[in-house]
Amino acid sequence: MTSQPGQTTPLPSADQIRRAPKVLLHDHLDGGLRPGTVVDLARETGYDGLPETDADKLGDWFREAADSGSLERYLETFAHTCAVMQTRDALFRVASECAQDLAEDGVVYAEVRYAPEQHLEGGLTLEEVVEAVNEGFREGERLARAGGHRIRIGALLTAMRHAARALEIAELANGYRDSGVVGFDIAGAEAGYPPTRHLDAFEYLKRENNHFTIHAGEAFGLPSIWQALQWCGADRLGHGVRIIDDIEVAEDGSVKLGRLAAYVRDKRVPLELCPSSNLQTGAASSYAEHPIGLLRRLHFRATVNTDNRLMSGTSMSREFGALVETFGYSLDDMQWFTVNAMKSAFIPFDERLAMINDVIKPGYAELKSEWLFKQTAVTG
Repeated sequence: MTSQPGQTTPLPSADQIRRAPKVLLHDHLDGGLRPGTVVDLARETGYDGLPETDADKLGDWFREAADSGSLERYLETFAHTCAVMQTRDALFRVASECAQDLAEDGVVYAEVRYAPEQHLEGGLTLEEVVEAVNEGFREGERLARAGGHRIRIGALLTAMRHAARALEIAELANGYRDSGVVGFDIAGAEAGYPPTRHLDAFEYLKRENNHFTIHAGEAFGLPSIWQALQWCGADRLGHGVRIIDDIEVAEDGSVKLGRLAAYVRDKRVPLELCPSSNLQTGAASSYAEHPIGLLRRLHFRATVNTDNRLMSGTSMSREFGALVETFGYSLDDMQWFTVNAMKSAFIPFDERLAMINDVIKPGYAELKSEWLFKQTAVTG
């Protein structure tokens, strides 16, 4: 491990990044399948539309197809994953493997989102979709524990912003809020489909004292963020990366926040930032130029997320690894992002606090102590 100038502790190693407890708030179930699983399910269900039937080549295809710089083109890749997720067994398997893969990567808490309305072509009802995914998550948690890893998964039910089923899906999320579903989301292309089209769903959830996040400020801009917060009342912003458009950085390095950016920071609105995905959709041109660096420095409630692990060929460890390499982040920085995410989760306060105090902070303390003992061994 190497140190940055003025840094007293070395940068975390790849192994430490993997072992560090991590919290994930923005991950799509249909964007995180194992390539081999896509191939298997296509064979089992008779789906013949895959561009590749070799798992390795298919994984490469997904990453290359998503690397277009366009959110709309990026979203087209989901036609293949959704096509093979139309049966109860397929949904159960994908959800179970999701939980296992995240746990293996050191994720201790995750909120994984999916749109039930996209999994009805095989004859399932909305309720059957939710129950299959929930059962898969519980099985994945159990198998992860058996393998020596602990993880808790909460589901977010997503409505597609170009469709007209948001209220129906919001009611579904509310109905399963004590059975593994922790909140609601809307997703899909932002341009032309403002969140205000679904005000009835958001007003319903607020009346029910339920939680929701909104995809906003990814491909569109400040108006999307403003509507999500001030018209719809979102608890979190899915991406929210374009809040950078309301921040001015002068040549001397001084910073001036516009009123919306100041509101977002002052109100501690969580930003579900997804660096690798943002590079693919054109929201940022490089890790070094990604707004997360400035947002961290200005103490926004920034969190680190994967978005779509298959399409981005990523994981939480890979995301943090890129940030460590780019910005010289330490384990303290990783802990800061992780605590931010846990504070912003949609589970009860006492459970969030227990996760922070009993899992996250002890986990990072143990990793930081390794460096101290190593130093003692070297100087002793």
